[in-house]
Amino acid sequence: MSRVLVLNGPNLGRLGSREPDVYGSQDLPALQALLEADAAGRIAIDLRQTNDEAELIGWLYEAVDTATPVILNPAAFTHYSYALRDAAALVTKAGIPLVEVHISNPHTREVFRHTSVISGIASGVIAGFGFGSYRLALQSLLLPEA
Repeated sequence: MSRVLVLNGPNLGRLGSREPDVYGSQDLPALQALLEADAAGRIAIDLRQTNDEAELIGWLYEAVDTATPVILNPAAFTHYSYALRDAAALVTKAGIPLVEVHISNPHTREVFRHTSVISGIASGVIAGFGFGSYRLALQSLLLPEA
């Protein structure tokens, strides 16, 4: 494994200014720096964000085609995008890890956020630890297989 795709869905480009009481005050460049420090040169962190569902799906196809593990925060797409779910399923069905992450804990928020169409096909789900959710996902990918 030479790199990991860290994919972020809609509105996450506004981290740092969007609802800091829910999402914290750090932005995506701060997340990139944290993950690069955690990776300590073992793998490259390829962090991306889009508000476009089709672009996010294309990145998942790229993960399949290059056998690249994925850390995915689908954001609002979590709750209703069956197209994204089907693309994410291609990743895990190819034997490539895909860890779903969320900064907040969706189960403590509005009822519509309690359902994820992604969780059922993800290799794992980590939520509610702020940027720590991404860091835990990265650690899980760096662990040697048992």
